[in-house]
Amino acid sequence: MSDETGQRVGEESGQLSAVPLLVRWRAVRQRESFVVAATAIAVLLFPYLFVRAPVISTALQGYQSLAELIVIWGIFVIGFDLLHGYTGLLSFGHAAFWGGGAYAAGVFAIHVSGSPLVMIAVGITFSVLLAWVLGFLTLRRGGIYFAILTLAFGQMLYYMALQPLADLTGGDNGLGIGGTAIEPLLGFIPLGAGIPVITTFVATWMYTLIGVAMVLTVAFAYRVLNSPYGMVFRAIRENEQRAEFVGLNVQRYKLMAFVLSGGISGLAGSLFAIQQARVPVESLFWTTSGEVVIMSVIGGVGSLFGGPIGAAVYLYVANVVQGMREVVLFVQVDKLFPGAQAVVLPEWASPADYWHLLLGLLFVAVVVFIPRGGLWGGLKSIGHRIGNRLGGGR
Repeated sequence: MSDETGQRVGEESGQLSAVPLLVRWRAVRQRESFVVAATAIAVLLFPYLFVRAPVISTALQGYQSLAELIVIWGIFVIGFDLLHGYTGLLSFGHAAFWGGGAYAAGVFAIHVSGSPLVMIAVGITFSVLLAWVLGFLTLRRGGIYFAILTLAFGQMLYYMALQPLADLTGGDNGLGIGGTAIEPLLGFIPLGAGIPVITTFVATWMYTLIGVAMVLTVAFAYRVLNSPYGMVFRAIRENEQRAEFVGLNVQRYKLMAFVLSGGISGLAGSLFAIQQARVPVESLFWTTSGEVVIMSVIGGVGSLFGGPIGAAVYLYVANVVQGMREVVLFVQVDKLFPGAQAVVLPEWASPADYWHLLLGLLFVAVVVFIPRGGLWGGLKSIGHRIGNRLGGGR
């Protein structure tokens, strides 16, 4: 056997041995236990990577409250995408469930009990009931009519909170809950207190509460989407008439998807009220619904992990990039680039005044180049290509 033949045989045998590994890996990553564990690890590492990890410039770093806010919005986008991405129903009124859950939790904290877990339960319950009522009224129409109806009902709730219910909601000033109204977690754990030993990673009990909610949301959504209900949701998205012709009660399943989506959005809203200790009336405004749509598209419609990625990108640009009035590169020169000189960008080059433009360009780029999968779909595509290369194109 010649050297070339032996080399070719060795390469082919190596490629063949890589194929079973790729097959096993793709099977393992579909398991619920793996998805939940990966989510828990990501939630644990996120504050450190976002806030404390060494970066090229401190101007690019996030901060702890923003990390908490990103996870909360990530839960909101997962709830929205359960309806839009998997069932094919585009709602422009999801601010009603986010803001409704936040207001319900806040009002309950002020007048009854400020227990965080009870506030969350109240917010979810209110949003589920609201979703059931609005779903019953709006799901009889489809397409653009459904989207307009959800927008109309959402705006109705906004104007009710703004004026007729101002004594309860605080009107234009929003609902001020106050830190003293929110009780310690489980009665003895202050949410603002740091966690011993692992404080480097998760920093506070507030983030722990939010992170646990994210992990439970992913586990719940994954279980639903991989159940017969999830199969029916996808069937409705692909062809609603065909699903109805085979005997499925399409209206019932659409209502179920709407209620589940509203409940998860209410969970996010109640966490938002706890984290902010106030509820701005803008949480019910149509722009909040628009923001969650943009986050979903950027991250990837119809993907469980795309929503949190879209929320992270959107909120990072809207909060960190917006504050970059003077960008200094290579601030941590001693850690990363010994001997390097700090570079200060001129004011006209600061991205602070152009952050809306940056988001718009990113949104357009995602829609044009990766319309189906968003950023998460793009990452998966790169992973598949690498896997195919390792597997010899098989």
